[in-house]
Amino acid sequence: MEKKPMLSVAEALNLILAAARQVDEFDTLPTLQANGRILATSQASGLDVPPMDNSQMDGYAVRATDCAGASASKPARLKVAQRIPAGHVGQPLQPGTAARIFTGAMIPDGADAVVMQEQCELHKEADGDWVTVSHAPVSGEWIRRRGEDIRAGSTILEAGTRLRAQELGLAASVGLATLPVMRRLRVAVFFTGDELAMPGETLKPGAIYNSNRFLLRGLLENLGCAITDYGIVPDSLQATRDTLREAAAGHDLIITSGGVSVGEEDHVKPAVEAEGRLNMWQIAMKPGKPLAFGEVDRRNDASGELGGKANGKAAAFFLGLPGNPVSSFITFLLFVRPFILRLQGVADVAPKAYAMRADFNWPKADRRNEFLRVKRNDAGGLDLFPNQGSAVLTSTVWSDGLVDNPPGQTIAAGDTVRFIPFADLLY
Repeated sequence: MEKKPMLSVAEALNLILAAARQVDEFDTLPTLQANGRILATSQASGLDVPPMDNSQMDGYAVRATDCAGASASKPARLKVAQRIPAGHVGQPLQPGTAARIFTGAMIPDGADAVVMQEQCELHKEADGDWVTVSHAPVSGEWIRRRGEDIRAGSTILEAGTRLRAQELGLAASVGLATLPVMRRLRVAVFFTGDELAMPGETLKPGAIYNSNRFLLRGLLENLGCAITDYGIVPDSLQATRDTLREAAAGHDLIITSGGVSVGEEDHVKPAVEAEGRLNMWQIAMKPGKPLAFGEVDRRNDASGELGGKANGKAAAFFLGLPGNPVSSFITFLLFVRPFILRLQGVADVAPKAYAMRADFNWPKADRRNEFLRVKRNDAGGLDLFPNQGSAVLTSTVWSDGLVDNPPGQTIAAGDTVRFIPFADLLY
């Protein structure tokens, strides 16, 4: 049988994203509780921001013409007629007078400039307070105009935006007390391998601790998913099929770690094929060569026949990741994360990359696309973790990003490389 060529990273990602079907349910949450969620519909402002002309400084609101020609040697002298703190409305400003005003306070009618208090001197006299102004302001000086930030009716947040603190602050600034957000994606996870043990258990000969369970759950929690963890599934075809069937019933996506190769004890591939459909790809990347993508059919609980549905769809998506922890970590960041975001309606899901200087040598080119664990240094370059093995989890903790090194490419110190920071991926 002719061996199929490996897919490039871009080809595999495009195939996965092309299959994504956005969930069509959303929740309405208080804005205070919407952090990290995906906005379901675009939001417009119902008011101007700021809603009135206001002062950018503590100082004095004046008529610019009353201070024309003012200087340190020849200051203008004005009667202080009123005091306007933020949140209060002043009286119309009369010619020859000034209003003591504070940052954020509404500019009174008649005033057209604010002079900062450092350019003014207050004098308490028998007939009241007077101020001398040693600066000649221009009309509009130190005034934030109504609608300067946001105009009523303008869109402030687009559908598909992942809401961060700054988006929540923006929504609150126009009075949005609630926001429509995509419901949390329901994700089932399980892990295959009789060799796996949980931390706290005594390791038997040949056993290893299940680090991927903690790794993948943490990554899914960062994306706001609702997770069902089926734990460690025994290395048997029937156990794997039973877990897939149960997981498909109430979830949008099933993720597994391990068992996606073609060995006698790798049961995930035949189990998914028996319960649905599977594309199993060899991707020209290192680490993370094997990746399985497909669907698991939903069945009616009583009869076991096809026909069960969730969110109007008759199958749950399936993604099988490699078992080596670094491979699992990197394939999650490059494939699973974009897929989850696309299911929730996010358009721009591609990892962001930046040109940076390599302060290391990588003299041996590989025919695959390599993803090297690196860390930024104080000189503005990138240092390389010395052991790039696919099981070396310490490399993911030490590093703060990946170098996306094309196939057949060597790297010499001083070369410009493509750097993908974890900061853009781990949320």
